[in-house]
Amino acid sequence: METKLSAAIKEHTKADEIDSILRSCVHCGFCNATCPTYQLLGDENEGPRGRIYLIKQFVEGHAITENTVAHLDHCLHCASCETTCPSGVKYTRLLDISRPLIEESYTRPKKERTQRKRLAKTLSNPLKFSVLLSAGRIGKFLLPSNITEKIPEKRKALDWPVTKHQRRMLILDGCVQPSISPDINASTSQVLDKMGITLLRIKKVSCCGAVKLHLSEEEAALQQMRNNIDYWWSAITEGVKVEAIISTASGCGATLKEYGYHLKDDPDYASKAILVSRLSKDIAEIISEEMIPKATKPLTLAWHPPCTLQHAQGITGMVEAILKKAGHKLVPVADQHLCCGSAGTYSVLQPEIADQLRENKLKALSEAKPDMIVTANIGCQTHLEQKADIPINHWINTLL
Repeated sequence: METKLSAAIKEHTKADEIDSILRSCVHCGFCNATCPTYQLLGDENEGPRGRIYLIKQFVEGHAITENTVAHLDHCLHCASCETTCPSGVKYTRLLDISRPLIEESYTRPKKERTQRKRLAKTLSNPLKFSVLLSAGRIGKFLLPSNITEKIPEKRKALDWPVTKHQRRMLILDGCVQPSISPDINASTSQVLDKMGITLLRIKKVSCCGAVKLHLSEEEAALQQMRNNIDYWWSAITEGVKVEAIISTASGCGATLKEYGYHLKDDPDYASKAILVSRLSKDIAEIISEEMIPKATKPLTLAWHPPCTLQHAQGITGMVEAILKKAGHKLVPVADQHLCCGSAGTYSVLQPEIADQLRENKLKALSEAKPDMIVTANIGCQTHLEQKADIPINHWINTLL
């Protein structure tokens, strides 16, 4: 793709990267075949190829319109297109670079700005989110149905093992998962305890930075990343010498693995961020290398691989193999490559598209009437269970 960047964009520190990504696109359109929004809406501008053209127009100096922003906002950031693309176009990276630039050039309606600010402040702050969630559960009867359906039922927090092992790993608690589903990391600690691994939590570590990053608050996201590195650093380099930094939410894991990229131009954190990215592992990557325990109750399961696991991290087949070794039966599920519609804050900001994608996903997951639907990301789990007739859990819970 031929490009002619505007003078203003040429001054940007990532101008060369923008230009390189745009030029790598050969217009083949294979990406549209696996794009959830293109499949739903059938509009060229609702697929990766069309959105690349919209970004190209912007960086070449064309004015940003409300329609352009709407088409870009409709992107789920699922990266399914990148899995499909024969040219290796780094579409999601282009989107991450472009969104903050577009926000500087376009003024959103006040209602949108307020909503996005509130989401960035609450979802990325575990304490604020916990207080709001508790208040919502208490006052649920006073709230409208479109709000109450988004408030998940309280899950029981399990006990963490007290045994200390020589093998130690850090675990990211995350921002919303401790309040919504505290059982996930507790289950993980129990499973790994049986494998001779102790999980360490550093309470000051909160959001991985993904929420603010996807809401175009780039500098705030980078600061969260720097803070997390600081909180982890002594455990990584001194005394404890942890083997890995584990995430049980694939969305967080995908972001942790990109710390090295996001902070590559920061002289104080570039090398540290690279090490954090190298140490970052999805829980499946750890368990797949250990002896898999037999489940006490074998189940028939439908597996929903989150986009951040299969596309962003490129982890496919690993969880399925673990579940089968544990004695569970997996049913076939159609269109596993398609997003469920959760996508971080997407289900709040784009409810109509998110709801349709969820309906399609639940139909596919429920087709074979499994005992349970399992996934690997708290966002997917929460989004799907709002309308599911079948129990939904993180897959790690099935290993207890």
